[in-house]
Amino acid sequence: MPRVVVDVMPKPEILDPQGKAVLGALPRLGFSGVTEVRQGKRFELEIAGELTDEVLEQVRQMAETLLSNPVIEDFTVSVETPAGTPAGTVA
Repeated sequence: MPRVVVDVMPKPEILDPQGKAVLGALPRLGFSGVTEVRQGKRFELEIAGELTDEVLEQVRQMAETLLSNPVIEDFTVSVETPAGTPAGTVA
């Protein structure tokens, strides 16, 4: 069964308070060298049947209308191989 992954991230110009909180906590926990953290969302969609261009377009529409807020977030759509390694970004 094909798996399509939608990664959603705040647009670069949007403040990310959750990312800032993680960035502030890392040194307190003994981790150094991190200069920026952005926190996003990941959706894994298992698709019944064949993964066609039409199905991928539907996933893009899902990402644009439900899974992300296009005013403040960007998204990418990628297909994972059965072993779980990314097959490549498609949008």
